Amino acid sequence: MPHVNLVDQASAPEASRATLRQIAAAFGTVPNMFKAVANSPAALASMWGAFGALGKGRIGAKLGETIAVAIADRNRCDYCLAAHTVLGQKAGATAAEMAEAQLGRAADPKTAAALAFALKVVENRAAVGAADVEALRAAGFDDEAVVEIMAHVALNLFTNYVNVAFAVPVDFPVVALSRAA
Repeated sequence: MPHVNLVDQASAPEASRATLRQIAAAFGTVPNMFKAVANSPAALASMWGAFGALGKGRIGAKLGETIAVAIADRNRCDYCLAAHTVLGQKAGATAAEMAEAQLGRAADPKTAAALAFALKVVENRAAVGAADVEALRAAGFDDEAVVEIMAHVALNLFTNYVNVAFAVPVDFPVVALSRAA
C-alpha cells in the first residue's frame, strides 16, 4: 500500500490537474508515480518539466533510458526499472541492451562511459573528479552532454526516491532487479 494518496485528475489539487491531463495524453493513462507526486503541484510541475526538457536534450531518449535503468537497479527501484525498461525499448533499445544497462554495462563504448559515470555519481554521492569527466569527453561527450547526463542522474534519483520511499505500486510490466539485496 502506498504511503501517500494516489490522486486522480478529479481528486488532485486543482493546480495539478492540467499537468495530469498532459501526462495522460502522453501515456494514455496517468502512471501511479505521477498520481503520487500530484499531491504537490510544485513537485509534479518540477518532475514533468524535467522529463519534458530532457526529452528534448542532446543525448537522446535511448541513452537517457539506459541511464535510468542502471540507476533504478542500483537504487533498487522496482517502479523505475519497470517503467524505463518499457520506455527504453520504445526508444529503440533491445531487451538485451536494457538488461545489460541494469548491470551498468553496454556494448557501445559511449553508452558504457555514460553508464559508468552515472553510476559513479550515484554510488559516490556526486564525488567525481576531473578524470571522470575527462573519460566522458574521451568517449565523445562535450560539456553540454556531460551536464545533461548529470541532469538525468538527478531526475532519476528524484523518481527513484519517490517510488521507493512512498511504496508506489508498479503499473508497468515488472522487471526483476539484478542487484543482490
